[in-house]
Amino acid sequence: MSTSAISVRESEVLALLGEHLSNAEISSRLFISVRTVESHVSALLRKLDVADRRALARRAAELARAERPRPVSALPTPLTAFVGRVRERAELAEAVKTRRQVTAVGPGGVGKTRLALAVAAEAAGDFADGVWFVDLAPVLDPGRVGAAVAAAVGVGEQPGRGIDEAVLAALADRQGLLVLDNCEQIRDGVAPFLERLLVACPRLRVLATSRARMMVPFEWVFPVPPLSFADGGDSEAVTLFMERAAAVGLPPDPAVRERIAALCERLDGMALAIELAAARWPTLGLDGLTAGLSDQLRILAGGPRADDRHRSVRAALDWSHDLLEPCDRALLRRISVFAMPFTADAATEVAAFAPLDPAAVADGLGRLAEQSLLTATPSAAGTRYQALETIRQYGTERLADAAELTDVRSRHLGRCLAGATALTAAEAEGTDRPARFDALAEDMRAALAWAAGRPEQRADAYRLALAMGELTFARNLLGEAQQRFEQAAALAGEGEGAGVGAGDGAAALRQAAAVAGCRRLGDDMLRLHRAAAEAARRAGDTIGAGRDLSAAATVAYRFSSEFTRVPTADEVTAVLAEARQLSEGGDPAAEAALALAEAAVLADAFGAVQGAADNTAHETVELAEHAVELAGRAGDPVAESAALDALSGALTWAGDSFGAAAAARRRIDVLRPVPGTPAATHERMDALAMAAGTALGVGDLPQARRWGRQLADQPLFAEVGHHAMSWLLIADAFAGRAEEVLAGSTEFLDAWRRSGRQRSFSLGPAAASVAMIHGLRGDHEARAHWLAVVDRAGTTSEHRHGYGAVFDALVLLHHGDPDAALVRLAPEPDEVWKWVSWIWLHWYVALRAEASVLAGHPDARNRIAAARRTVTGNPVATAQLDRAQGLLDGDVTRQLAAAAAFDAAGCPYQAARTLLLAGPAHAEDGSAALARLGLTGG
Repeated sequence: MSTSAISVRESEVLALLGEHLSNAEISSRLFISVRTVESHVSALLRKLDVADRRALARRAAELARAERPRPVSALPTPLTAFVGRVRERAELAEAVKTRRQVTAVGPGGVGKTRLALAVAAEAAGDFADGVWFVDLAPVLDPGRVGAAVAAAVGVGEQPGRGIDEAVLAALADRQGLLVLDNCEQIRDGVAPFLERLLVACPRLRVLATSRARMMVPFEWVFPVPPLSFADGGDSEAVTLFMERAAAVGLPPDPAVRERIAALCERLDGMALAIELAAARWPTLGLDGLTAGLSDQLRILAGGPRADDRHRSVRAALDWSHDLLEPCDRALLRRISVFAMPFTADAATEVAAFAPLDPAAVADGLGRLAEQSLLTATPSAAGTRYQALETIRQYGTERLADAAELTDVRSRHLGRCLAGATALTAAEAEGTDRPARFDALAEDMRAALAWAAGRPEQRADAYRLALAMGELTFARNLLGEAQQRFEQAAALAGEGEGAGVGAGDGAAALRQAAAVAGCRRLGDDMLRLHRAAAEAARRAGDTIGAGRDLSAAATVAYRFSSEFTRVPTADEVTAVLAEARQLSEGGDPAAEAALALAEAAVLADAFGAVQGAADNTAHETVELAEHAVELAGRAGDPVAESAALDALSGALTWAGDSFGAAAAARRRIDVLRPVPGTPAATHERMDALAMAAGTALGVGDLPQARRWGRQLADQPLFAEVGHHAMSWLLIADAFAGRAEEVLAGSTEFLDAWRRSGRQRSFSLGPAAASVAMIHGLRGDHEARAHWLAVVDRAGTTSEHRHGYGAVFDALVLLHHGDPDAALVRLAPEPDEVWKWVSWIWLHWYVALRAEASVLAGHPDARNRIAAARRTVTGNPVATAQLDRAQGLLDGDVTRQLAAAAAFDAAGCPYQAARTLLLAGPAHAEDGSAALARLGLTGG
């Protein structure tokens, strides 16, 4: 039978059979029951027409080979063919297959990079997940090694963790080869990153190139020798010279191969030196090359050349440099400031000053490329040029010798600042903006690193750091965005008197705090808001300082679950008291911020971890409403949304679920026209989550799903499927859409594991909703597996008294055990209000009333009546109470009307279940509806 008849789940089981797992192990891996595994195995034996499990395992291997996607091969394509090094390639290829980390060591210009690329290309097929190449030459900050690897591997940032941790998690079970090129200039950053990487990723292999070993565990050093010239005219060195000379002009006569061998010997077989010499063959010929290089080598003689092969590369570079026209020499040294490939226009901006004019720059780039001092590569934006790292370093030395370093670096800084300003302009928004940023990013980082250490450049460095903060945030590089905003703040503090000062620093720190919020780093949010207050105070802005301290007090309570060390109530109260003193003066924004902080801290509107339990709901609502009013008066949509969040929370404590949902819905409207700043983005993500949750709370399942979908589509959630999918899973679970839940649960579980098994107010309910679907399907082993996830992803009290009671009762009622459901829902609603009041109150009281009817509880009728007073206006809960009333009174017509109401409310599961409860005449239709939803078995 064709494998097209095999279901997705059967394919998963078949793949695991190919790994020779037992049924129990497959059950655990897929979160399904052993019974279900046995069923799938039987189906596979029949569909594939094989005799036993061993044959299934063989078939799985065959299918894996046939369907296996080609591994990733993210390697740059060299412009010229690789020559020779047969022995070295074989040894290094074997080493990368058998050793955890190999470092190809040798002097600059010996050919380490080309050898590593050749070996990686050949070995790609031996690594299931392929090969990644990371050029570290442009990276100047040791702390950005992980970010460079993340960019190459395609890993984005995740809220609550740094980019290094995200890389380790993403590569933890990957079987691939990571090539790290040019490690020497940031060895202090590479070594610790490598050590952590290799410990966390046991199936990963690393091939590094460096001028010195990394000195890390697992390292095996492979010294890269010069090209051999021992075989005279037939040597690798001569072959390289002949091929490169032929590529740029008239091929050398084979008769002179022995004389070329002598020339290559003088160059110590150094690949770069040979290529530079070969590039001059058409104009100088053998005699000219021999004379020129002999003179240079004689000047540099002294000491054993084998101990310092840099001498031969230096000789070739000096010689090649001295043969250039003065204008081309100036161009070579000036373009050395570019960290990334650059265009002729970019080179003109930086290098076109005396003795060079723009026309000389364009012509000179072509001549330098002809002499192998630059590579030229066509691109959509025009030809791009780049120098090898060795040549770039040489050019930088020459730049310093010519006393042009400051001038050229300043021009480069100006270009980067102009580029950053253009990218941050509103008109720069577009699909090509990420690519434009990526093309300029490393140059901006290099320019910023240079300027930050020079007092006369502090103002421009501040502006570039601030722009980089905005750009990296837009590129979803949140860790760097926070770093750049903090760097801008530090530069503002150091650059007073140069057009920036403490006030600018305070503004940058507020941006940094907002980015920390997007990253779910509560400790950083608090630290940065307090730092902003101090900077504002230094600038004489006491009102601004008070606003920042109010924000600090608010986040300590509003986002208390995102702290590694939760601030105590006394600490936060002291911050609030200081904010109150500084905010006197009638500033609307400061008053609004203070009012929100008081609602958060004094009335615990957000239900904080450290919040008090003795504030009345009425007082909480009043304070939150006051905060909303003041924020609206101040004209700050982000502040108004935050205040509405407090009001939404306060209304839930008061039992007003509809008011809470309306306040949450209003946040979406308030934020809709606001640009995507860090603060607005953080607020919008929270608003979508709250809107989805409160919509579920009042039975608006279609709207909850729409907002859940918008939340999942947020770019900042690209790497965190567990957060992205959580509200979609819950909405679909309540509706009974089993196939959607089970499909989404795989992404949720994988992302949650990669995240380090985080806890969150939404992750526990999301996992519980998946457990519920398995329970409805009768797959109780899979349900038990997911309940174990709930224990890790949520909190015990919420699961015991809140959403857990709701989901458990739904499963128990589905399987005809109302007595057990009633036990699960035994507490009166006001006994568990803290856990059910937000989303779960209507579900709790409606389920409790229905369970009372089905269990024959004497107070069932009164419970229905009491529940109606709570849920009036909730279409799903009202239909559930109508069904309960119909069951209590034996009114089938009323039950069927409830089924139609469930369908209209977007809850097909309860519609189908109503038909089952309505009696034998309707049970067949109910069973068919459940089957369509995927709820008829594991």
